[in-house]
Amino acid sequence: MKQQQQQQQQQNNMTSDKVSHSRRVEVTELEQFLTEPPAGFSVEPLSGAGYRVHSDPERNLVLIDDCQSCRGTVVFHKSPGRSVKMQNLWEYTSTRKSLLSKWIYVLTSACDKKSTDEFTVLKQYVVAIDGSDPLIKWQMERGLDWTISSVAGESYRVDIDLTEAVESWAAKNINVNTDDLMQVEPVWRDVSFTLKYYSDALFDFPHWFGFSKRTFKLRLT
Repeated sequence: MKQQQQQQQQQNNMTSDKVSHSRRVEVTELEQFLTEPPAGFSVEPLSGAGYRVHSDPERNLVLIDDCQSCRGTVVFHKSPGRSVKMQNLWEYTSTRKSLLSKWIYVLTSACDKKSTDEFTVLKQYVVAIDGSDPLIKWQMERGLDWTISSVAGESYRVDIDLTEAVESWAAKNINVNTDDLMQVEPVWRDVSFTLKYYSDALFDFPHWFGFSKRTFKLRLT
């Protein structure tokens, strides 16, 4: 009970705009997203508790796993989740086209770091990146091309890191205070999504031994 009260106090001490917009990114508190879904989304209440979120696949690429909110379980209908698996050239081409033309949605958490390996979630945010924006598109194309050229046809995993983009937004739109009213900088977790490509190579040693993992970052400026 005491822990719940402390978490509620921390949430009360976090101030931000519930929805923040820029040319390239939109950040919305999860609870606000559910009560006032943006264009291209609809929210369906589930029996008992929770929600199912529907989106327009022609304009949105939702990469969010099922999650928990104060309203219950939230299910993002037909979302592949944070990790997208591709097993052939057609699936890769389709995924690449979506990344370069649609709004990309991920779920991230602003956390208070208690110790080296202990975090308290303060708030959850839905982060939307405009994949068709010229700067974002250029970075995405460059990162995907670099990944493919560096793994020479074998299976690979690439993490697309949005941390700098979210931190850039947070620096202008959010303040976090601890229980003793000390302002802290939140630690952002799960600010990324992953593409996994599985080739049909018989002996895919680099992938087996973890040598084909790549990461690139998206920035807003």
